[in-house]
Amino acid sequence: MSKEIVIQASGLTKFYGQILAVDHINFEVEKGEIFGFLGPNGAGKTTTIRMLTGLSKPTGGEASVLGFDVSSEIVKAKRYIGVVPETLNLYDELSAMDNLLFMAQLYGVPRAQRRERAEELLKTFGLDKRKESLFRTFSRGMKRALVIAAALIHSPEILFLDEPTVGLDVVAARSLRNLIGNLRQQGITIFLTTHYLEEADLLCDRVAILVGGRIVKTDSPRVLKAAAEDESVIEFSFGRETSGLLEDLSNKLLGVKIVAVDHDKVRIYGGTPTDVYADVFQFAKDKGMEIHSINSIKPSLEDAFIKVTGLSPVVMVVEKGGR
Repeated sequence: MSKEIVIQASGLTKFYGQILAVDHINFEVEKGEIFGFLGPNGAGKTTTIRMLTGLSKPTGGEASVLGFDVSSEIVKAKRYIGVVPETLNLYDELSAMDNLLFMAQLYGVPRAQRRERAEELLKTFGLDKRKESLFRTFSRGMKRALVIAAALIHSPEILFLDEPTVGLDVVAARSLRNLIGNLRQQGITIFLTTHYLEEADLLCDRVAILVGGRIVKTDSPRVLKAAAEDESVIEFSFGRETSGLLEDLSNKLLGVKIVAVDHDKVRIYGGTPTDVYADVFQFAKDKGMEIHSINSIKPSLEDAFIKVTGLSPVVMVVEKGGR
């Protein structure tokens, strides 16, 4: 049974002056899936969403949403899509209900259906008891939830979410992820950008790993993790700072990849486990270091990311504007 493709890009490219932000990318999104764009900040994720939703014109290539060309038919496409930007886009001086009613009017929802649809969404997102409260009085998690509700007011077929949980605390982020998962169960196709590896693993049916404006790999988190199992992953804890020792350790262990995962821990990818153990024990002895713990790690999406990109996961935890 063939899948229905609802978003398609071929050679999609975007220059900002001389800067190549999105570099001839190709991908397809299937109806009803959560498709994730995973990559560090500056990889081109937001730029791609802006092109797909008509906020920015592609420099080259082609893209379509629900069969509508994003360069020439985006007005038609907008009837069927909802967009949740990373920055909040509702009005502080309006209540939750009034914000939704205003957005319903903008999206052309028939007057007779607006309040009922708003009430339904407020209940779904757990905001019905605060419907008369001003938007500015909401917590960050509640604000993000209402912005998503507003993007759903016209019952779109596709929802674009740009870094939906950035800046949220752990509890609010978990709650929002649950809501996103529930939307998928309703048959809504979700295009999600994130630099959180755990978020992509938990939510996405498939992910495209984006680095430097290019897609380097597209597959399900399960397949990506399985591919990382081809090599052993062993984590050593030394109980002291290791950053200054990585070069020496790399010279000792040839043919493997060594990544610092904490100030006192390293993960070693590849090699024969018995040889890795012997070499690390000898290295620790030569340096007068103690090995506090050793763990054989079952590959995670983080490990798959490292294998595919060669980058440390540290690049993924830098928030926008936090450099």
